[in-house]
Amino acid sequence: MSVALQVRVQSLAFWASCLPGWQIAQSVIRGEQLPPDEPARRPAPALLAPTERRRAPDTVALALEVATQACQASGHDAASLPSVFASTHGDLAITDYMCATLAQSPALLSPIKFHNSVHNAAAGYWSIGTGSRAPYTAISAYVDTFGAGLLEAVTQVVCEQRPVLYVAFDIEAKGPLALVAPSQGLMAVALVLGPTTAPGRELTLQVASRAPLTLAASPAAAVVAGNVLSPCMPFLEAMAAAKAGDVCLGLSRHATLEVAVGAA
Repeated sequence: MSVALQVRVQSLAFWASCLPGWQIAQSVIRGEQLPPDEPARRPAPALLAPTERRRAPDTVALALEVATQACQASGHDAASLPSVFASTHGDLAITDYMCATLAQSPALLSPIKFHNSVHNAAAGYWSIGTGSRAPYTAISAYVDTFGAGLLEAVTQVVCEQRPVLYVAFDIEAKGPLALVAPSQGLMAVALVLGPTTAPGRELTLQVASRAPLTLAASPAAAVVAGNVLSPCMPFLEAMAAAKAGDVCLGLSRHATLEVAVGAA
């Protein structure tokens, strides 16, 4: 039996193309309202200068938007928080562009797009934008990315006894890559997690042998089902509920992450 890890959720931020914001997402999850009819325009994070904001890829715009909201809601100085950034595929749109350009006109490859193609690009923009010298981690675990990133962030909180920012995000797949790495729409979630001495909703995590995963059941789940980050929805459904609940998330081919969410 693995050791149980306990932390507090001090804040939560969310954004998806058809669920633009945690307040809307909660209402749709609870069945209190229908999702918007039209997808929202991608967020434009105020953290970036206007020129950077315009040319920032979707991954960066999404990650910085929810990260900023989560930090503001928690009351913590963004620059002081260690962070974990998780993405299943990174920026598939830029990867598709780079593959096509290298195949057709390699000399025309954009240095800026190459710079934005690396998996830790969003974390780097966050560090620069906030002036943070705190450590960050960039992680991917394919379809189990959300659970793996959550475990990493919680482990850092428990070991260091300090708050940690956790950001997960994925965007739409483009070109031939969409056939082998499908993903639709934009989706991101951010949490500020603190030690058990901090205020907030309690989370208890434990690694277990592979077991059936919790399936999302809310009306909101169908709205984001095409995005590769959608395995996070059972956790968000538990967070949207006032009562305590248990969720089983994917962690690897051989392990799952059991998450007990305390009552609000």
